[in-house]
Amino acid sequence: MVFFNDPANCREYVMARRWADGVACPTCGSIKVTFSVKHNRWQCGSHHPKRQFTIKTGTIFEDSPLGLDKWLLAMWMVINCKNGVSSYEISRDLGITQKSAWFILHRLREIMSEDPTAPKLSGEVEADETFVGGSLKNMHLHKRNVVQAREGRKGAKSTVIGLIQREGRVRAAVAPSRHKHELHPHIIANVEPGSKLFTDEWVGYDSLPADFTREVINHMEGYVRDNVSTNQIENFWSILKRGLKGTYVSVDPAHLQAYVNEQMFRFNNRTDMNDGDRFDLAVRKVTGKRLTWDTLINRQPIARP
Repeated sequence: MVFFNDPANCREYVMARRWADGVACPTCGSIKVTFSVKHNRWQCGSHHPKRQFTIKTGTIFEDSPLGLDKWLLAMWMVINCKNGVSSYEISRDLGITQKSAWFILHRLREIMSEDPTAPKLSGEVEADETFVGGSLKNMHLHKRNVVQAREGRKGAKSTVIGLIQREGRVRAAVAPSRHKHELHPHIIANVEPGSKLFTDEWVGYDSLPADFTREVINHMEGYVRDNVSTNQIENFWSILKRGLKGTYVSVDPAHLQAYVNEQMFRFNNRTDMNDGDRFDLAVRKVTGKRLTWDTLINRQPIARP
């Protein structure tokens, strides 16, 4: 809070991680730029539209009227709070409206999404699925009947399918269902052929390609049999739900994947990084990401079959 209270410190910190080889124009890539202290912006030496730019241009911060002092403090909090941090807490700590804090958090979750070029999981991999959402038993009778008639016995719960490499990274995604045609493509896309899969007895994992060896634990008989279990992925589910239920309380299904991405980022960088390292990594990921208000509020939940 003390360090980032100085706008110059904020600018220098982000600049060093965004442009390690020197400031470059976001439009043309030229390094022939000059900085105006008075206007807190650079100007490119080449003549083209959008010659002037700031540290926010081309990042997740773009077009935000809030200063980097507030952005970086909010980023530190959400990156390093194990169970997440609510928009109401961000609002109180930064002295901004809850609506602005909610928008900030969703923009920060954009940079916490999994890198599509990251290597696949390999070795011993656990697979499982879970349901996220309100319980029918906690609803008023009228609403319960309406939801049950529309959504079925499980109510309005969303399905999240997950994979975790033992002592390694996790991959999780919101899906329309937990049926075979959803589980198999997720496994094939995220797990190296030749890996050993540990699952429960759910039939959706039956008939996997021969590239994978499957070991099954029957939870009616026990939760561990020798080396066979799904305890690590279930541990991730417990952390995810602790944040959703305890911190965020109510999550719209349209935004659920963003909350899953947030928890995956913290979980995947939990052992080999300290708080400062995670924050440093997040700052390096701000470039090239953009989330507008219209895009955010018009998101639609994944349709269920």
